[in-house]
Amino acid sequence: MPRILIVAPSWIGDTIIMQPLLTRLKARDPQAEIHVLAPSWSAPLLARMPEVAASIENPFAHGAFDWAGRKALGRRLAAADFSQAYVLPNSWKSALVPFFAGIAQRTGYLGEARYGLLNDRRKLDKAALPRLVDRYAALAGPLDGATPNPRLTSSPEQQQAARAALGLPQEAAPIIFCSGAEYGPAKRWPPHHFAALARKMGGGDTPIWIIGGSKDAETAAEIERLSGGAAQNLCGRTRLEQAIDLIASARAVVSNDSGLMHIAAALDRPLAAIYGSSSPAYTPPLSPRAKIVSLALECSPCFKRQCPLGHLDCLNQLQPEQVMTALADFCNA
Repeated sequence: MPRILIVAPSWIGDTIIMQPLLTRLKARDPQAEIHVLAPSWSAPLLARMPEVAASIENPFAHGAFDWAGRKALGRRLAAADFSQAYVLPNSWKSALVPFFAGIAQRTGYLGEARYGLLNDRRKLDKAALPRLVDRYAALAGPLDGATPNPRLTSSPEQQQAARAALGLPQEAAPIIFCSGAEYGPAKRWPPHHFAALARKMGGGDTPIWIIGGSKDAETAAEIERLSGGAAQNLCGRTRLEQAIDLIASARAVVSNDSGLMHIAAALDRPLAAIYGSSSPAYTPPLSPRAKIVSLALECSPCFKRQCPLGHLDCLNQLQPEQVMTALADFCNA
């Protein structure tokens, strides 16, 4: 049984976007055992990918070099007898662990001149593969058709357990707001717009639940206040696996371009994906039930964390009614 090591990205969205690569590897060899080297926070996410046999904690902080630590980890992994490694991040240091592990075939894009560390080096044609999902998937071989979409698992029992743990009603059909975006303010739709949308769409058997990490709690509290309680702030209260299960049972999701947006797409939930400074051409929500909401202004996408022009018109001028239109088909069903 061949063993494959995947050196995963450090972001939720990119981790989900890598899954079609795993799907292609399993299709090529159903007996392959895929292990993923990833940050500890991602273990609950990887557990929802059927292709993953095991996750291995990557203990190195984002940007940390730690030559000695990477060498020690590589030597520990040498005993696992991996036949091939796929290194998805483009950094030089991310290729060190498979090298120190002595893995025979080490595959990845050239990145930061990783000669020697990678012995199966691929040259990326960005024009031919504009989407990140296709770039990852192509490492398994030439793309001979449409790249499969990511898919996460969530059972009814897991969904019920998540609601019970958080004291949420079992029978509700919520609309979930994902109002955060780790990258920066230029990817976050303003709280007053989220609040206005909550007032228009919430009520009855359609509660509005705001989910995200502890960093999103302050903004979510503002949305809750401005909405007059139409939206309920759950940010900072949910573990990642609970967030997955809440999204899986949602009637619809409204999200900024974020990791939770990609989770909603991978769970095939009706999704309005709001884009400001970023571009759906590179990392779109990969689901036929996702609708992109963007003003497509001349100044966007700028890919900045903060609006360089100081007005953030790409998000400030994007009205709740436009999001409601995107949601109309499935929220009126």
